[in-house]
Amino acid sequence: MRFSGLRVLWEGLTGNRGWEPHWRDPAPKSEYDVVIIGGGGHGLSTAYYLAREHGITNVAVLEKGYLGGGNVGRNTTIVRANYGLPGNSEFYSHSLKLWEGLEQELNYNVMMSQRGVLNLFHSDGQRDAFARRGNAMVNQGDDAILLDREGVRRLVPYLDFDNARFPVHGGLFHPRGGTARHDAVAWGYARGADRRGVDLIQNCEVTGIDIENGRVRGVQTTRGAIRAGKVGIVVAGRSSQVAAMAGMRLPIESHVLQAFVTEGLKPVIDHVVTFGMGHFYISQSDKGGLVFGGDIDMYASYAARGNLPAVEHVMEAGMTLMPMIGKARVLRSWGGIMDMSPDGSPIIDRTDVEGLYLNCGWNYGGFKAVPASGHCFAHLMATDRYHEAATGFRLDRFRTGYGIIDEEGTGAQHNLH
Repeated sequence: MRFSGLRVLWEGLTGNRGWEPHWRDPAPKSEYDVVIIGGGGHGLSTAYYLAREHGITNVAVLEKGYLGGGNVGRNTTIVRANYGLPGNSEFYSHSLKLWEGLEQELNYNVMMSQRGVLNLFHSDGQRDAFARRGNAMVNQGDDAILLDREGVRRLVPYLDFDNARFPVHGGLFHPRGGTARHDAVAWGYARGADRRGVDLIQNCEVTGIDIENGRVRGVQTTRGAIRAGKVGIVVAGRSSQVAAMAGMRLPIESHVLQAFVTEGLKPVIDHVVTFGMGHFYISQSDKGGLVFGGDIDMYASYAARGNLPAVEHVMEAGMTLMPMIGKARVLRSWGGIMDMSPDGSPIIDRTDVEGLYLNCGWNYGGFKAVPASGHCFAHLMATDRYHEAATGFRLDRFRTGYGIIDEEGTGAQHNLH
């Protein structure tokens, strides 16, 4: 079944009785060539590209709950490629290019909206840093426009430009950045993988990883043992717990990141805007709700809910940047479990166990990385070679100290990235 405007019109006229399920609900087989642990955006995209790019279709994605029920459905939907350091820069550039063709690739409306991302700066030092970052982005082949105060005012006149403590000096504008519908991304990849023969197994929690003589042999699950030639761990904030089943201790801390959405409002915010002095970011959804967030809760936790001090911190930052937001009523908030790495950059690598692969440490960058993460991880699992866009995401950099990608320059503190 392919989607098209004509098909939508026809179904609307005939009572929507012709739609089919997006994917099957198969029982797990006893053996697969590849098992992916984790049915979020990264796991589903990995399975899709294994089938699409490498012809590996005897694949199972194991999800302990329902597909897309984790971080891919608990984020602020921002898509961007405005990173400055080698390693990150080429990876997120690769991801944005995949984003731009994703709807045609999947034949699925992921509601990709390239409305532009504006990063504000509030001091001379920040301006210099953003000018340097913008040059790096342009050299990478992406777009970046450095705006002065008046340029920002023309773009987003509703900000508080008279704030004496945090004056807006300008901003770095990334026109190709924007947002996408998080749930639709998960559903599109799930549908694409299923159509190519991948088994998507829901309500199937992995309880153990079988290893013999240094090689992975399969997994133990709540729905029985499953043998596998290769196993990929793609479970975001649960990475340390699942890796421990294989005897691994990862350099990962799990923290909660909250996000918020208001009642539906008339269109007012046309772009994604970030506050350089308050780690506040905001956009407006297609339904009219203001979607925003800020810092993580700053303590390690596996609870998918946050604390009230972090709520207050985010609201204060929003009111400082745009006092008009105080008139909006917050409808709900949610928390995602972030797998924070020591340098704030991800890990896509083999492990010391033959046939066992790791994809984790996405910090704040998980959603925007979904296409490239799956593309590069599938390449690694299929060929045992690193994709050229992800050569810097080696696990051993934390042991040797060589190749650290500390984008924010905050040192080896997980909670500061």
